[in-house]
Amino acid sequence: MTAQSVTAADIARIARETRAIAVVGLSPKPERPSHGVARFLQSQGYRVVPVNPGHAGQTILGETVYATLSDIPAEAGIDMVDIFRQSDAVPAIVDEALSALPGLRTIWMQLGVSHAAAAAKAQAAGLTVVQNRCPAIDFPRVGL
Repeated sequence: MTAQSVTAADIARIARETRAIAVVGLSPKPERPSHGVARFLQSQGYRVVPVNPGHAGQTILGETVYATLSDIPAEAGIDMVDIFRQSDAVPAIVDEALSALPGLRTIWMQLGVSHAAAAAKAQAAGLTVVQNRCPAIDFPRVGL
């Protein structure tokens, strides 16, 4: 699904079925968009797992920060990867997510982030892909 083909029903399903979200590029700085979105997601009952190599081993929003997706323990049960990185970083993140997160269902690329080839690869692996959108905006629109 490209950003254009993701429907409100798709967003509602993602919001309903997701429990744990790995946020790649989560900043410890409260003024950064990644921090605000993660805080919002936590306030809605989602477990947010921070991924930021510069802060690995620390905590952000009360959760241990991991350097990579591969470092997240399997029992975390990551359903969705939310990407706060430049678009050119997306292919490597998608590749790692596909190999390291067996229960993954959704790749979500934040506002301003998209990568057609990486999206196609994730879709071919059976994942729902959302590009250039924000769950903190879209989830409330579908009644989260």
